[in-house]
Amino acid sequence: MTSRTRPGSLLQDLDLDRTRRLDLLALATELKRDRQHGDEIPRLRGRSIVLVFEKNSTRTRCAFEVAAHEQGAHVTFLGPEGSHLGREESVADTARVLGRMYDGLAFRGYAQDTVELFAERSGVPVWNALTDAWHPTQSLADVLTMTEHHGGDLQDIALCFTGDGRGNIARSLLVTGALLGMDVRIAAPAGRQPPPDVVAAAQAAARPSGARILVTDDLDVAVRGADFVYTDVWVSMGEPDDAWEERVPSLLPYRVTDELLDATNRSGVRFMHCLPAIHNRGTDLGARLHRQFGLDGAEVTEEVFESKRSIVFDQAENRLHVIKALLVRALAD
Repeated sequence: MTSRTRPGSLLQDLDLDRTRRLDLLALATELKRDRQHGDEIPRLRGRSIVLVFEKNSTRTRCAFEVAAHEQGAHVTFLGPEGSHLGREESVADTARVLGRMYDGLAFRGYAQDTVELFAERSGVPVWNALTDAWHPTQSLADVLTMTEHHGGDLQDIALCFTGDGRGNIARSLLVTGALLGMDVRIAAPAGRQPPPDVVAAAQAAARPSGARILVTDDLDVAVRGADFVYTDVWVSMGEPDDAWEERVPSLLPYRVTDELLDATNRSGVRFMHCLPAIHNRGTDLGARLHRQFGLDGAEVTEEVFESKRSIVFDQAENRLHVIKALLVRALAD
């Protein structure tokens, strides 16, 4: 983070060292338990946050809104058509206006530079709710979910991400796992692996933590012994239609199937996905993929997605708890 970024901000996964990340996970666990027992204490009364979203959202918007409301804060949502941002008013000017009115700001959009500019100019804590480069609130929720299903130390967890390794999820998981000392493998075709600077950052973080980092196109090697197998959509929101023509053939060998999960040789292996997932023909994209490529689902089969090995909805719920912890740490007195 730059010197002009307020404490409590989260712009990318590298902003959280091991100590702060573990503190947030412990607080999220506490807040989750309190909510389940009806014992939650609102700590954000009198606070206001604004959600500035260039990209539409289900889980991210709902998690921020429910987290803030349950902690007593007021929320304003500015969607893709809800402000002058980027058309009649610059990011810098919008940031300075919103910083005068709100105690914190969450940004979800495309360029990483945009969320960093909000952090520099707003004067309040800013949280990256997704950019093309990073998705740090998702990786927090993922680690919380893995700890709930693994039972051992973080350093004992082996995670294999398979599919589009250049995406924000793969980058965030690689860096987060490196910081926490985990065993993280990214299996992706050579042209879809994490950028060299992200791999270098993960390797640097792995040296003091003892993490094991592997980036490879060999899925058989990457998946062997994995406790968790993770994938994401093959084409992200906002990418052109012709991206499917290039992407699907190269990523098809990395599709998550029952056979792939069995290849881990782990009886307790779990499947993870940040959602939304294309796992059948029940969506417009799913129907289009079937017409164009003959696939029923894309990055994961329906059998895996709906199986007992799938923990995707635990991940979705845990977005709420980690975001609540993030808001409390940043804004509570």
